[in-house]
Amino acid sequence: AVVLIDYPGFNLRLARALRKKLPSLKILYYVSPQVWAWNRRRIVKMGRWLDLMLCIFPFEPVLYNTSGLKAIFVGHPLTEEMQAPTDIRDPRLIGLFPGSRQREVRKIFPIMQATASELLQTDPGLHFEVAAASESLAKIIRKDLRDDAAKFSVILGGARDLMQRASVALVASGTATLEAALSKLPFVLVYRVAWLTYFAARAVVRVKYIGMPNILADREIAPEFIQHQARPAQIALTVRRLLSDRSERTRMLNHFDSVAKRLSLGEAGTNAADAIIAALR
Repeated sequence: AVVLIDYPGFNLRLARALRKKLPSLKILYYVSPQVWAWNRRRIVKMGRWLDLMLCIFPFEPVLYNTSGLKAIFVGHPLTEEMQAPTDIRDPRLIGLFPGSRQREVRKIFPIMQATASELLQTDPGLHFEVAAASESLAKIIRKDLRDDAAKFSVILGGARDLMQRASVALVASGTATLEAALSKLPFVLVYRVAWLTYFAARAVVRVKYIGMPNILADREIAPEFIQHQARPAQIALTVRRLLSDRSERTRMLNHFDSVAKRLSLGEAGTNAADAIIAALR
């Protein structure tokens, strides 16, 4: 048997090759590719190559099972990794999470910076911390901040700690949206790419939202400001509401609790191991 983990660009090609060379080999896959978002037709092909799909999102097994590929939900590993949310938050601190890729940061951080400037016009006591995923990204961010550094701190490798301390966050699309929700950190999603990339993605992506908490809830529980809608003045209005409106914060946090419950199924790694052992018996 072979267990393939994540990394679909390589592992799906490997699964196809293994099935062709060794038809009786059991091929199991842990962490489903997000084909439900960009290419559902591929599920039928995957059913020919794989014997079992171990899913970390609760809506995935239905998609696979209806296409003939056995799939089970084992829970999401982030529910174990994230620290217990803290009640000790700095009410004046806003966290900025502009992404982990250079192209993302170059497009998204200027919007976040401009939003911060809007917020400071009405509340000069606010301060901001920017989570940089690498030193090279930190340099890009510091360069953008050269005339505006007094109210900003750039931290390297401390994103999850910042999620425990901030009162509100601006978050780029990706795993960070789920981390923020599990940290019970109210946030807005900000995302912008080149227009050609955007239109190409819209042609193939089949989901209504891009933030994972919103996908899981099947509604916009965290506001999404995407592409031309990512206007600093509008984003700032929503952030101010999350800072000052207790009922708005509570509403969002209650939705985050529901998302966390949907993802939690005990220890995901242990569940996956048990499922693999059962499949090999």
